[in-house]
Amino acid sequence: MRQYSVPAHFSVGERDNVAAMVFEHERDDPGYVIYQRLVDGAWTDVTCAEAAHQIRGAASGLIAIGVQAGDRVSIFSATRYEWAILDLAILAVGAVTVPIYETSSAEQVRWVLQDSGAVLAFAETDAHAAMVSELAGDLHALRRVLHIDGSGRKALDQLEEEGASVDPAELTARLEAMRAGDAATLIYTSGTTGRPKGCQLTHSNLLHEIRGTRECLPTLLRPGQRLLVFLPLAHVLARSLTLSAFASKVTVGFTSDIRNLLPLFAVFKPTVVVSVPRVFEKVYNTAEQNAVNDGKGAIFKRAAQTAVDWSRACDGGGPGLLLRAKHAVFDRLVYHKFRAALGVTAMRRSPAVRRWARGWATSTAAWA
Repeated sequence: MRQYSVPAHFSVGERDNVAAMVFEHERDDPGYVIYQRLVDGAWTDVTCAEAAHQIRGAASGLIAIGVQAGDRVSIFSATRYEWAILDLAILAVGAVTVPIYETSSAEQVRWVLQDSGAVLAFAETDAHAAMVSELAGDLHALRRVLHIDGSGRKALDQLEEEGASVDPAELTARLEAMRAGDAATLIYTSGTTGRPKGCQLTHSNLLHEIRGTRECLPTLLRPGQRLLVFLPLAHVLARSLTLSAFASKVTVGFTSDIRNLLPLFAVFKPTVVVSVPRVFEKVYNTAEQNAVNDGKGAIFKRAAQTAVDWSRACDGGGPGLLLRAKHAVFDRLVYHKFRAALGVTAMRRSPAVRRWARGWATSTAAWA
Protein backbone atom coordinates (compact mmCIF):
# COMPACT_ATOMS: atom_id res chain seq x y z
CA MET A 1 0.00 0.00 0.00
CA ARG A 2 1.35 3.42 -0.97
CA GLN A 3 1.01 6.33 1.41
CA TYR A 4 1.33 10.01 0.59
CA SER A 5 1.67 13.01 2.84
CA VAL A 6 2.32 16.72 2.49
CA PRO A 7 3.54 19.11 5.17
CA ALA A 8 0.91 21.26 6.84
CA HIS A 9 0.93 25.00 6.11
CA PHE A 10 0.15 25.79 9.74
CA SER A 11 1.39 24.76 13.15
CA VAL A 12 -0.07 24.17 16.61
CA GLY A 13 1.92 25.56 19.51
CA GLU A 14 2.55 23.64 22.71
CA ARG A 15 0.42 26.07 24.74
CA ASP A 16 -2.46 26.38 22.24
CA ASN A 17 -5.95 25.26 23.21
CA VAL A 18 -9.37 25.27 21.56
CA ALA A 19 -11.14 27.52 24.08
CA ALA A 20 -8.73 30.44 23.63
CA MET A 21 -10.51 31.54 20.44
CA VAL A 22 -13.63 32.39 22.47
CA PHE A 23 -11.86 35.14 24.36
CA GLU A 24 -9.80 36.25 21.36
CA HIS A 25 -13.04 36.96 19.46
CA GLU A 26 -14.44 38.77 22.50
CA ARG A 27 -11.35 40.99 22.60
CA ASP A 28 -10.98 41.60 18.87
CA ASP A 29 -14.58 41.81 17.62
CA PRO A 30 -17.04 41.82 20.55
CA GLY A 31 -20.05 43.01 18.54
CA TYR A 32 -19.78 40.46 15.73
CA VAL A 33 -22.73 38.04 15.51
CA ILE A 34 -21.07 34.64 16.00
CA TYR A 35 -24.23 32.61 16.68
CA GLN A 36 -27.94 32.80 16.00
CA ARG A 37 -30.19 30.82 18.31
CA LEU A 38 -33.86 29.93 18.06
CA VAL A 39 -35.86 31.68 20.78
CA ASP A 40 -39.64 31.18 20.65
CA GLY A 41 -39.35 30.25 16.97
CA ALA A 42 -37.29 33.31 15.94
CA TRP A 43 -33.58 33.53 15.17
CA THR A 44 -31.87 35.76 17.75
CA ASP A 45 -28.36 37.21 17.41
CA VAL A 46 -25.59 36.25 19.83
CA THR A 47 -22.46 38.39 19.60
CA CYS A 48 -18.90 37.30 20.38
CA ALA A 49 -19.10 39.21 23.66
CA GLU A 50 -22.42 37.61 24.63
CA ALA A 51 -21.19 34.12 23.75
CA ALA A 52 -17.98 34.66 25.74
CA HIS A 53 -20.04 35.89 28.71
CA GLN A 54 -22.14 32.72 28.69
CA ILE A 55 -19.13 30.46 28.21
CA ARG A 56 -17.23 32.23 30.99
CA GLY A 57 -20.25 31.95 33.28
CA ALA A 58 -20.69 28.25 32.55
CA ALA A 59 -16.96 27.60 32.98
CA SER A 60 -16.95 29.42 36.32
CA GLY A 61 -19.92 27.32 37.38
CA LEU A 62 -18.07 24.14 36.48
CA ILE A 63 -15.16 25.26 38.65
CA ALA A 64 -17.58 26.09 41.49
CA ILE A 65 -19.14 22.61 41.50
CA GLY A 66 -15.76 20.93 41.58
CA VAL A 67 -14.96 19.97 37.98
CA GLN A 68 -11.20 19.55 37.72
CA ALA A 69 -8.87 19.63 34.73
CA GLY A 70 -8.99 16.22 33.08
CA ASP A 71 -12.45 15.35 34.45
CA ARG A 72 -14.91 13.89 31.95
CA VAL A 73 -18.17 15.79 31.49
CA SER A 74 -20.93 14.35 29.31
CA ILE A 75 -23.43 16.14 27.06
CA PHE A 76 -26.49 13.93 26.40
CA SER A 77 -28.39 16.07 23.92
CA ALA A 78 -29.46 16.70 20.37
CA THR A 79 -27.84 19.47 18.35
CA ARG A 80 -28.69 22.86 19.83
CA TYR A 81 -27.12 26.19 20.80
CA GLU A 82 -26.51 25.19 24.43
CA TRP A 83 -24.50 22.17 23.26
CA ALA A 84 -21.88 24.42 21.66
CA ILE A 85 -21.72 26.77 24.66
CA LEU A 86 -21.34 23.94 27.18
CA ASP A 87 -18.69 22.23 25.04
CA LEU A 88 -16.51 25.35 24.96
CA ALA A 89 -17.05 25.91 28.70
CA ILE A 90 -15.94 22.35 29.45
CA LEU A 91 -12.85 22.81 27.29
CA ALA A 92 -12.10 26.18 28.93
CA VAL A 93 -11.69 24.58 32.37
CA GLY A 94 -9.44 21.84 31.03
CA ALA A 95 -12.09 19.13 31.31
CA VAL A 96 -12.96 16.57 28.63
CA THR A 97 -16.26 16.64 26.73
CA VAL A 98 -17.99 13.26 26.32
CA PRO A 99 -20.87 13.51 23.82
CA ILE A 100 -23.79 11.06 23.88
CA TYR A 101 -26.28 10.77 21.01
CA GLU A 102 -29.72 11.88 22.13
CA THR A 103 -31.20 8.68 20.65
CA SER A 104 -28.95 6.36 22.67
CA SER A 105 -30.52 3.51 24.63
CA ALA A 106 -30.24 3.26 28.40
CA GLU A 107 -27.61 0.54 28.05
CA GLN A 108 -25.54 2.67 25.66
CA VAL A 109 -25.78 5.68 27.98
CA ARG A 110 -24.78 3.55 30.97
CA TRP A 111 -21.77 2.19 29.11
CA VAL A 112 -20.51 5.57 27.87
CA LEU A 113 -20.87 7.23 31.28
CA GLN A 114 -19.31 4.26 33.06
CA ASP A 115 -16.48 3.71 30.58
CA SER A 116 -15.57 7.41 30.42
CA GLY A 117 -15.83 7.93 34.18
CA ALA A 118 -17.92 11.07 33.68
CA VAL A 119 -18.31 13.12 36.86
CA LEU A 120 -21.09 15.35 35.49
CA ALA A 121 -23.80 14.87 32.86
CA PHE A 122 -25.82 17.50 31.02
CA ALA A 123 -29.18 16.04 29.99
CA GLU A 124 -31.27 17.80 27.36
CA THR A 125 -34.80 16.77 28.36
CA ASP A 126 -36.64 15.45 31.40
CA ALA A 127 -36.60 12.00 29.79
CA HIS A 128 -32.83 12.13 29.28
CA ALA A 129 -32.31 13.30 32.87
CA ALA A 130 -34.59 10.56 34.22
CA MET A 131 -32.67 7.93 32.26
CA VAL A 132 -29.33 9.07 33.68
CA SER A 133 -30.75 9.30 37.21
CA GLU A 134 -32.05 5.73 36.99
CA LEU A 135 -28.58 4.56 35.98
CA ALA A 136 -26.80 6.52 38.72
CA GLY A 137 -26.45 3.50 40.98
CA ASP A 138 -24.08 1.90 38.46
CA LEU A 139 -22.14 5.11 37.83
CA HIS A 140 -19.82 5.58 40.78
CA ALA A 141 -17.93 8.55 39.30
CA LEU A 142 -21.07 10.52 38.39
CA ARG A 143 -21.78 13.23 40.95
CA ARG A 144 -24.44 15.39 39.35
CA VAL A 145 -26.95 15.72 36.49
CA LEU A 146 -27.95 19.15 35.14
CA HIS A 147 -30.87 19.89 32.82
CA ILE A 148 -30.21 21.72 29.55
CA ASP A 149 -33.96 22.09 29.02
CA GLY A 150 -37.15 20.67 30.48
CA SER A 151 -38.86 21.30 33.80
CA GLY A 152 -35.77 21.72 35.97
CA ARG A 153 -33.50 24.74 36.30
CA LYS A 154 -31.62 25.42 33.09
CA ALA A 155 -27.97 24.37 33.21
CA LEU A 156 -26.56 27.62 31.81
CA ASP A 157 -28.49 29.74 34.31
CA GLN A 158 -27.59 27.43 37.18
CA LEU A 159 -23.89 27.37 36.31
CA GLU A 160 -23.72 31.15 35.95
CA GLU A 161 -25.36 31.58 39.35
CA GLU A 162 -23.10 29.05 41.09
CA GLY A 163 -20.00 30.44 39.41
CA ALA A 164 -20.66 34.06 40.38
CA SER A 165 -18.40 33.77 43.42
CA VAL A 166 -15.49 32.21 41.51
CA ASP A 167 -12.48 34.49 41.07
CA PRO A 168 -11.99 35.16 37.31
CA ALA A 169 -8.30 34.48 37.87
CA GLU A 170 -9.14 30.81 38.45
CA LEU A 171 -10.48 30.42 34.92
CA THR A 172 -7.49 32.33 33.54
CA ALA A 173 -5.18 29.96 35.41
CA ARG A 174 -6.99 26.94 33.94
CA LEU A 175 -6.58 28.30 30.41
CA GLU A 176 -2.91 29.11 30.93
CA ALA A 177 -2.18 25.69 32.42
CA MET A 178 -3.52 23.80 29.41
CA ARG A 179 -1.27 22.25 26.80
CA ALA A 180 -2.06 21.24 23.25
CA GLY A 181 -1.43 17.61 24.14
CA ASP A 182 -4.11 17.59 26.84
CA ALA A 183 -7.25 15.55 26.22
CA ALA A 184 -10.16 17.62 24.90
CA THR A 185 -12.88 15.13 24.05
CA LEU A 186 -13.76 11.46 24.20
CA ILE A 187 -16.00 10.66 21.23
CA TYR A 188 -17.91 7.38 21.13
CA THR A 189 -19.35 5.63 18.11
CA SER A 190 -23.14 5.52 17.82
CA GLY A 191 -23.28 1.88 18.88
CA THR A 192 -25.19 0.64 15.83
CA THR A 193 -22.75 -2.24 15.28
CA GLY A 194 -22.03 -3.10 18.91
CA ARG A 195 -20.98 -1.49 22.15
CA PRO A 196 -19.94 2.18 21.59
CA LYS A 197 -16.20 2.61 21.23
CA GLY A 198 -14.45 5.74 22.50
CA CYS A 199 -11.71 7.72 20.77
CA GLN A 200 -9.77 10.38 22.67
CA LEU A 201 -8.81 13.57 20.84
CA THR A 202 -6.48 16.21 22.24
CA HIS A 203 -6.63 19.98 21.83
CA SER A 204 -3.88 19.55 19.25
CA ASN A 205 -6.01 17.07 17.30
CA LEU A 206 -8.97 19.46 17.23
CA LEU A 207 -6.81 22.48 16.39
CA HIS A 208 -5.22 20.64 13.47
CA GLU A 209 -8.74 19.77 12.29
CA ILE A 210 -9.91 23.38 12.69
CA ARG A 211 -6.92 24.96 10.98
CA GLY A 212 -6.80 22.35 8.23
CA THR A 213 -10.50 22.80 7.47
CA ARG A 214 -10.10 26.57 7.31
CA GLU A 215 -7.17 26.20 4.94
CA CYS A 216 -9.11 23.85 2.63
CA LEU A 217 -12.31 25.95 2.60
CA PRO A 218 -11.19 29.59 2.73
CA THR A 219 -14.09 30.93 0.63
CA LEU A 220 -16.73 29.17 2.72
CA LEU A 221 -15.24 29.63 6.18
CA ARG A 222 -14.85 33.39 6.52
CA PRO A 223 -16.69 36.26 8.21
CA GLY A 224 -20.05 36.98 6.61
CA GLN A 225 -20.86 33.36 5.86
CA ARG A 226 -23.71 31.52 7.60
CA LEU A 227 -23.67 27.86 8.64
CA LEU A 228 -26.76 25.92 9.69
CA VAL A 229 -25.79 22.83 11.70
CA PHE A 230 -28.34 20.03 11.94
CA LEU A 231 -26.14 16.93 12.03
CA PRO A 232 -25.52 15.43 15.51
CA LEU A 233 -22.87 17.34 17.45
CA ALA A 234 -22.09 14.02 19.13
CA HIS A 235 -20.42 13.08 15.81
CA VAL A 236 -16.99 14.45 14.98
CA LEU A 237 -18.06 15.87 11.59
CA ALA A 238 -20.57 18.40 12.91
CA ARG A 239 -18.44 19.09 15.96
CA SER A 240 -15.24 19.89 14.05
CA LEU A 241 -17.12 21.92 11.44
CA THR A 242 -18.84 23.98 14.15
CA LEU A 243 -15.52 24.71 15.85
CA SER A 244 -13.91 25.56 12.49
CA ALA A 245 -16.77 27.93 11.70
CA PHE A 246 -16.47 29.60 15.11
CA ALA A 247 -12.72 30.07 14.61
CA SER A 248 -13.43 31.65 11.21
CA LYS A 249 -16.18 33.93 12.57
CA VAL A 250 -18.87 32.25 10.49
CA THR A 251 -22.31 32.89 11.98
CA VAL A 252 -23.63 29.51 13.16
CA GLY A 253 -27.20 28.40 13.81
CA PHE A 254 -28.34 25.06 15.23
CA THR A 255 -31.37 22.83 14.84
CA SER A 256 -32.16 19.15 15.27
CA ASP A 257 -35.54 19.46 13.54
CA ILE A 258 -34.70 17.59 10.34
CA ARG A 259 -38.37 17.36 9.32
CA ASN A 260 -38.66 21.15 9.07
CA LEU A 261 -35.32 22.02 7.48
CA LEU A 262 -36.80 23.78 4.45
CA PRO A 263 -38.69 26.44 6.43
CA LEU A 264 -35.59 26.97 8.57
CA PHE A 265 -33.42 27.34 5.46
CA ALA A 266 -35.76 29.97 4.07
CA VAL A 267 -35.51 32.10 7.21
CA PHE A 268 -31.90 31.47 8.28
CA LYS A 269 -30.53 31.72 4.71
CA PRO A 270 -27.39 29.61 5.17
CA THR A 271 -24.43 30.05 2.84
CA VAL A 272 -22.85 26.80 4.06
CA VAL A 273 -24.68 23.51 4.60
CA VAL A 274 -23.01 20.18 5.34
CA SER A 275 -24.97 16.96 5.50
CA VAL A 276 -24.92 13.25 4.85
CA PRO A 277 -26.49 12.17 1.53
CA ARG A 278 -29.46 10.53 3.24
CA VAL A 279 -30.84 13.88 4.45
CA PHE A 280 -30.87 15.30 0.92
CA GLU A 281 -32.31 12.03 -0.42
CA LYS A 282 -35.23 12.37 1.98
CA VAL A 283 -35.83 15.95 0.84
CA TYR A 284 -35.66 14.88 -2.81
CA ASN A 285 -37.96 11.89 -2.34
CA THR A 286 -40.51 13.98 -0.44
CA ALA A 287 -40.46 16.68 -3.09
CA GLU A 288 -40.82 14.12 -5.87
CA GLN A 289 -43.78 12.46 -4.15
CA ASN A 290 -45.46 15.82 -3.53
CA ALA A 291 -45.02 16.69 -7.20
CA VAL A 292 -46.60 13.38 -8.22
CA ASN A 293 -49.50 13.96 -5.83
CA ASP A 294 -50.05 17.40 -7.40
CA GLY A 295 -50.11 15.87 -10.88
CA LYS A 296 -46.75 17.47 -11.75
CA GLY A 297 -44.51 14.42 -11.54
CA ALA A 298 -43.50 14.63 -15.20
CA ILE A 299 -42.47 18.29 -14.85
CA PHE A 300 -40.44 17.41 -11.76
CA LYS A 301 -38.56 14.63 -13.55
CA ARG A 302 -37.80 16.77 -16.60
CA ALA A 303 -36.66 19.65 -14.40
CA ALA A 304 -34.40 17.35 -12.39
CA GLN A 305 -32.84 15.85 -15.52
CA THR A 306 -32.32 19.28 -17.03
CA ALA A 307 -30.53 20.37 -13.86
CA VAL A 308 -28.22 17.35 -14.15
CA ASP A 309 -27.54 18.09 -17.82
CA TRP A 310 -26.88 21.75 -17.03
CA SER A 311 -24.38 20.93 -14.30
CA ARG A 312 -22.51 18.48 -16.53
CA ALA A 313 -22.44 20.99 -19.38
CA CYS A 314 -21.03 23.68 -17.09
CA ASP A 315 -18.20 21.30 -16.22
CA GLY A 316 -17.49 20.79 -19.91
CA GLY A 317 -17.74 23.15 -22.86
CA GLY A 318 -20.80 24.97 -21.54
CA PRO A 319 -24.54 24.53 -22.21
CA GLY A 320 -25.81 24.76 -25.76
CA LEU A 321 -28.71 26.87 -27.03
CA LEU A 322 -31.38 24.18 -26.55
CA LEU A 323 -30.24 23.37 -23.02
CA ARG A 324 -30.17 27.08 -22.16
CA ALA A 325 -33.76 27.40 -23.32
CA LYS A 326 -34.91 24.36 -21.33
CA HIS A 327 -33.08 25.59 -18.25
CA ALA A 328 -34.70 29.02 -18.55
CA VAL A 329 -38.17 27.45 -18.73
CA PHE A 330 -37.61 25.27 -15.68
CA ASP A 331 -36.02 28.18 -13.84
CA ARG A 332 -39.35 30.00 -14.12
CA LEU A 333 -41.40 26.90 -13.29
CA VAL A 334 -39.28 25.20 -10.64
CA TYR A 335 -35.79 26.40 -9.77
CA HIS A 336 -36.70 29.83 -8.43
CA LYS A 337 -38.95 28.09 -5.89
CA PHE A 338 -35.98 26.04 -4.77
CA ARG A 339 -33.80 29.12 -4.33
CA ALA A 340 -36.50 30.86 -2.31
CA ALA A 341 -37.09 27.77 -0.14
CA LEU A 342 -33.42 27.36 0.75
CA GLY A 343 -32.43 31.01 0.89
CA VAL A 344 -30.08 30.41 -2.04
CA THR A 345 -30.11 34.11 -2.90
CA ALA A 346 -27.51 34.44 -0.14
CA MET A 347 -25.64 31.35 -1.30
CA ARG A 348 -25.15 32.62 -4.83
CA ARG A 349 -22.12 34.67 -3.80
CA SER A 350 -20.08 31.49 -3.37
CA PRO A 351 -18.86 29.77 -6.57
CA ALA A 352 -18.64 26.46 -4.72
CA VAL A 353 -22.28 26.66 -3.61
CA ARG A 354 -23.44 27.95 -7.00
CA ARG A 355 -22.06 24.76 -8.51
CA TRP A 356 -23.94 22.65 -5.96
CA ALA A 357 -27.16 24.60 -6.50
CA ARG A 358 -27.13 24.07 -10.27
CA GLY A 359 -26.84 20.27 -9.91
CA TRP A 360 -29.27 17.38 -9.74
CA ALA A 361 -31.01 18.66 -6.61
CA THR A 362 -32.00 21.99 -8.17
CA SER A 363 -35.69 21.11 -8.35
CA THR A 364 -35.90 19.30 -5.04
CA ALA A 365 -37.67 21.96 -3.00
CA ALA A 366 -40.22 23.03 -5.56
CA TRP A 367 -42.95 20.85 -4.11
CA ALA A 368 -41.50 20.28 -0.65
